[in-house]
Amino acid sequence: MKPVRILIVGRPNVGKSALFNRLVSGRVAVVEEREKVTRDVKDAVTTWRGREFVISDSGGWLDTQDQLDRKVSEMVERFLGEADLVLFVVDVRAGITGEDLAVSRLLHRRPVPVRVVANKVDGAVQEPAIWEFLQLGFGDPIPVSAIHGRNSGDLLDLIGEATGGFEEVEEPEAGEAPVVGGETELKVAIVGRRNVGKSTLFNRMVGQERSVVFDLPGTTVDTVDTVIVTDDGPIRFFDTAGLRRRSKYAEATEYYSMVRTLAAIDAADVSILVIDASVGVTGWDQRLAERIDVAGSPLVLVMNKWDLLGEEERLRENVEIEDRLGFINGLTPIRVSARSGKGVHRILPVIYEAKRAYNTRIPTAELNRFMKAVQSRNPPSEGKILYAVQGASNPPTFTLFSNRPLPSGYLRFLENRMREEFGLGSTPVKLRVRRRD
Repeated sequence: MKPVRILIVGRPNVGKSALFNRLVSGRVAVVEEREKVTRDVKDAVTTWRGREFVISDSGGWLDTQDQLDRKVSEMVERFLGEADLVLFVVDVRAGITGEDLAVSRLLHRRPVPVRVVANKVDGAVQEPAIWEFLQLGFGDPIPVSAIHGRNSGDLLDLIGEATGGFEEVEEPEAGEAPVVGGETELKVAIVGRRNVGKSTLFNRMVGQERSVVFDLPGTTVDTVDTVIVTDDGPIRFFDTAGLRRRSKYAEATEYYSMVRTLAAIDAADVSILVIDASVGVTGWDQRLAERIDVAGSPLVLVMNKWDLLGEEERLRENVEIEDRLGFINGLTPIRVSARSGKGVHRILPVIYEAKRAYNTRIPTAELNRFMKAVQSRNPPSEGKILYAVQGASNPPTFTLFSNRPLPSGYLRFLENRMREEFGLGSTPVKLRVRRRD
């Protein structure tokens, strides 16, 4: 059978490029937590069950008068005429938006088969939300997680069946089994500014010299990864390139190092932010902490080179951490010396604890007993929480039903109390308020 062309379309920032990379088993497209990174249509060939597919990643389609956005949208429309199947990617967390409806109207006008792919379905908890997309008019949505690879094989099966099926192939002999790699590994990204000791820490934790360590900023120019096996399962550590202000990325190598570092943060289950204690918390450290928080993964703070500080400097640094990184709730720094190894043994338990908190599910009855107790002791100045449910984990996401809007200060107080009560540490916690009379 000749290769068939599969075109991935959708509004900006729904995960089209992440899905493209997953289907072609590589990082061909730049993936970043920013809209309109992809502007051209990128092609790659992938093989599945003996069939070849040409997968095309397109820019986000928008019904707009902006000249650049219009050119991107026109390119998408042009490629629709060449596609054998269109994967219409939507974001299950955001639900149907006006831009999704605009893309839907465009696709209904074209004589090309379309399947809706509901992205960011990281677990069974999110799957019921996919049925909202039935109203787009393209049949049952397919739930996937492009970042984590969930259901990517099922999606490729569907693509093959929808475009002519698969030829019969010999079954593997008894005892032979396909190799499934990496999906159960805990992925940990080590990030930070240049020359803070990330590679030294990486080598110390994986127990071998995998990254070049040299007393010069910028020695690591690409992401290096390796797997270690622990009693609690395998961990894949990613040693990333040091980041600095984007205005200084004069060379393409540095730019793509930055892109891969950001991609590692997005793909990580846990991110370790390494800060040079002898320098202190800088503005760029704050921005990196914000970036990890936006990615939605737990943050483990490691203060490296702690052994270089005197007693007064340590006290001053503790105050600075609280002052400059206080926007990350529940953050507890681990003070280490990567060069000597002192304190490094405390990082691994914290990583697993962060992952446990990230996956936490609180029974509804227990959650509502907590809400009732908190409100009886510290009622909000306005409104009342009538009922609460946890809608998702990874990260823990809660919906609060109230009779009136709740003050933002009370929500921050409630989040901190929940961290203490349920041991959520520094994992991101999302509170959504819905009004119910």
